[in-house]
Amino acid sequence: MTSINLDRNAVARQVRQYLDLLRDAGVEFLPAPSRTTPSVEVSAFSRAEAPAAEPASGNSLFAPAAEPAASEDERLRSLAVLQDEVRQCMACPELCSTRTQTVFGVGPMDVELCFVGEAPGADEDRQGEPFVGAAGQLLTRIIEAMGLRREEVYICNILKCRPPGNRPPKVDEAANCRGFLDRQLELIRPSFICCLGFSAAKYLLNSNLAIGKMRGRFYDYNGIPVICTYHPASLLPTRSPENKRLVWEDMKLLLQKMGRPIPQPKSSG
Repeated sequence: MTSINLDRNAVARQVRQYLDLLRDAGVEFLPAPSRTTPSVEVSAFSRAEAPAAEPASGNSLFAPAAEPAASEDERLRSLAVLQDEVRQCMACPELCSTRTQTVFGVGPMDVELCFVGEAPGADEDRQGEPFVGAAGQLLTRIIEAMGLRREEVYICNILKCRPPGNRPPKVDEAANCRGFLDRQLELIRPSFICCLGFSAAKYLLNSNLAIGKMRGRFYDYNGIPVICTYHPASLLPTRSPENKRLVWEDMKLLLQKMGRPIPQPKSSG
């Protein structure tokens, strides 16, 4: 037993000397060794105690490598399962009894920009796709004015069901849908988010500020930069079309943050 302890002490001393030598040489980290199948099974206790993988440093040269991220195909399958869960959701009795269908979201994975609206309207309830009515047509024009195509962005809403009469989402309804939205955003992995309207900003960012006070700057959602602006429905001719200029200012700020060029207005002549 004594010889084993001496051997361990000798090995530990040699390792410390080796690490000191590396530090003196300016080496700050070492690549993690490739995974191999262990000859004995690691106990559940050991797995639970294992620290999370971090960038290697002088104090964590032998930290375990991080688990590989889920592939796009795996995330697509998870997104389809989530969409089916939304389709079967009966958490809000009023919404379930009046909806034609749920409206999940549309767009590619690993998207650069995701627009989050408030809730489906009558057109969306009929077609099962967000922002397809008059407000959706205006949103499409805004996207195109940014130099993007609608097919390049992801579009979804705080609620997945249409509220009767297109009323704003209620607190309990938004709470019931929050888990779906968080998981949806986790799976599609947007680089930037734009909240459209007061309810979108309120329920995504947990804020009660008016949209006029929230616009023009960036917020954080799980490490993702978020900008807030007026809902396209509020820009229609019967509402407040004068706010289109403010929305465009917000979109220019967003484009700048994204590192994209700001398109020049088309000449009217």
